[in-house]
Amino acid sequence: QVQLVESGGGLVQAGVSLRLSCSTSGIIFRLAAMNWYRQAPGKQQELVVAITTGGNTNYVDSVKGRFTISRDNAKNTVYLQMNSLKSEDTGIYYCTPSGLARAYWGQGTQVTVSS
Repeated sequence: QVQLVESGGGLVQAGVSLRLSCSTSGIIFRLAAMNWYRQAPGKQQELVVAITTGGNTNYVDSVKGRFTISRDNAKNTVYLQMNSLKSEDTGIYYCTPSGLARAYWGQGTQVTVSS
């Protein structure tokens, strides 16, 4: 049974930082590429960043230089360090693995950035 539990969101002012965590179970984490998506109000779901099993990363342009994804294979956890937050970063953030037979999603964690 695959479980994804996102945490670390909150209501913050623009310019501050947050660190999101996604704890996983039920997958062979070290063999899974991991992704962070976000769902902003009134917008389509957006892939924010992906990290391969080898640690290669790919960020959407809007977060380059501000967000950093990392993974801890020993803890089956992926992180998203978000610095210099902007109001447009507001949304529900989800992590999801790639390459499985079906998509799995957690409950997400809400990030609200006030300007």
